[in-house]
Amino acid sequence: MTTDNRILIVDDEPDLRDILKIYLEELGYGVETAPNGQAGLERYREQRPPIVMTDIKMPGMDGIELLQRIKEENPETEVIMITGHGDMALAIKSLKLEATDFITKPINDDVLGIALKRAHERIDMRRQIREYTENLETLVSEKSAKVVELERLTALGQAVDCLSTAFLDIAGDVQSGMEFFNEVPCFVALHSRQLQIVSCNHLFRERLGDRVGQASDADYLGPFDAPGDSPVAKTFALGAPQRCREVLRYNDGKTFPVMVHTAPIRNSHDEIELVLEIIADISEVTRLQAELRTTQQRYHQLFEEVPCYIVVLDRDYHITAANRLFRDEFGETAGPTCHRAYKQRSTPCAVCPVAQTFQDGQSHHKEMVVNSQNGEQLNVLIWTAPIVNAAGEITQVMEMATNITQMRQLQDRLTTLGLMVSSVSHGVKGVLTGMDAGLYLLNAGLQKEDMDQVNEGYDIMKLMTGRIRSLVLDVLYYAKERALSVEALDVQGFVNDVAFIVSPKARQHPIDFQCQFEDDLGRFEADPVALRSAFVNILENAVEACIEDDKDKAHRIVFSARGNETQLEFEIWDNGVGMSEETRKNLFNLFFSSKGEHGTGLGLFIARKTIEQHGGKLTVVSEPDQGACFSIVLPRSPVVEDGDAEGQETTTEGDP
Repeated sequence: MTTDNRILIVDDEPDLRDILKIYLEELGYGVETAPNGQAGLERYREQRPPIVMTDIKMPGMDGIELLQRIKEENPETEVIMITGHGDMALAIKSLKLEATDFITKPINDDVLGIALKRAHERIDMRRQIREYTENLETLVSEKSAKVVELERLTALGQAVDCLSTAFLDIAGDVQSGMEFFNEVPCFVALHSRQLQIVSCNHLFRERLGDRVGQASDADYLGPFDAPGDSPVAKTFALGAPQRCREVLRYNDGKTFPVMVHTAPIRNSHDEIELVLEIIADISEVTRLQAELRTTQQRYHQLFEEVPCYIVVLDRDYHITAANRLFRDEFGETAGPTCHRAYKQRSTPCAVCPVAQTFQDGQSHHKEMVVNSQNGEQLNVLIWTAPIVNAAGEITQVMEMATNITQMRQLQDRLTTLGLMVSSVSHGVKGVLTGMDAGLYLLNAGLQKEDMDQVNEGYDIMKLMTGRIRSLVLDVLYYAKERALSVEALDVQGFVNDVAFIVSPKARQHPIDFQCQFEDDLGRFEADPVALRSAFVNILENAVEACIEDDKDKAHRIVFSARGNETQLEFEIWDNGVGMSEETRKNLFNLFFSSKGEHGTGLGLFIARKTIEQHGGKLTVVSEPDQGACFSIVLPRSPVVEDGDAEGQETTTEGDP
């Protein structure tokens, strides 16, 4: 858990600021407050707290603008929005602008605790990913340095060859010539044609002893199969330099692997008179090679088993390496580039963190939606880190992506649950208010023996009871995920049943309810219970629109049906109050109701959901005081999929 418990509260209500400050300080937070958005932004720039709580509606700079300004300056700051019930649209907008969460007034301690816990979890997750990236960069840097060192040691052999060639003309005074090699960090010796050591440098004498006059192969670990097999003997025999690996025995009896280089030294008659032998200790090289192999194995295991998707990309966004989790999720041959592997795109993403890292050499992060090889959409948080060569140039970029799909799904579910609880509570509150009024009228009427007042109170109680029943049934319908039970239906019988259910309520007010159905509509496949409920919801909405209209005119509803071989078209038209542009935009949103306390906000939402589950489409045309026309298009034989069709698009239009 993060130890930075500073928090900034921005709200124009002093009492709320004081209460939150006291509560949060008791929890161990360091609390700063600000009375409005502008003051909050200034205080944020001074303190840079990791968490900000702000009201949505404030004079001047509101909470939405403050959220945007803070995210522009530091996208990692966690912002929790405080909202009233009427601010739900703004609350949803704040989530799209990457707010951490929102809480409603009056603030519940448990809800506040959950929001703060979620903010700390997000901060900790970013910190852990950053630490992991930095550790991995350090590991790569250290092992790269050792590889460079190994390359330098390997190049020693080439340098020795050059030295041997440079000293091929050393002859005459052997000891004088050997002085040139006393500072060379290798064992250097001169050998005669009798395969005896005639001179050696200082390091040779120090580590191997003064071997002048001894056999040329005396210092090697074991005897050769024949005298002519030693490097010096082969040089005399072949007249050419030799290079081989041997094992040398030191004075203390220890043995070490060495690289032996020999070169012939010719006299003025072009005869080989001596052989120069240069021996380099490669035990450190061997040790580094073994350590490098072990490190490579560990790095590869870490790379393969880390619980996130890792790829290495070049400047053309080609994937040069991918770990096991990435291959499992996106396939062994997911694509030559990251944008093709993640999104099946032929061009890079508009805002690409990999491109940014190549440009500035810094780590970048971004949240995006990608597609797995199975077509599943995944929410991932991507971090990038540069990979540099020995010259400090960025040659590749490592991209790590963490799957946060479950977190986002949980966020969506919690958001929907919060909306449901808030809206249901509001609806129940209205019902309770109405029941209080009904009870008052009943009691007063009974005391006064005024039956008119008693009847009025009874009617209110009856209405409130019906509303409670409707609210509970709608919530249960929404809460339960149910698959459609499709069966073959007669279209004429279906629309007649729907009309029979709604027409009594229309005639009661009175409203002219007309049915205009084509002859021989044929049959279609649908869930009769679910689809009938959807049509009744829309027709009852038309009835309510006519009842609400106080214009002095004859109200009318027209329910029509027609079809062709592949689909059916239904229309429900009324000349009621109509809808404003705002109502049309929100008509099918969850818990939105234009009926005030007379609606739950679930009926049309469920109707749309049911129609789209049948593979159909629902549109509405309406203007204020001009009535409304709902159009429903259904296929005769839909391909029904289980689950929620909520993500499909619903069209609303402003012009008839």
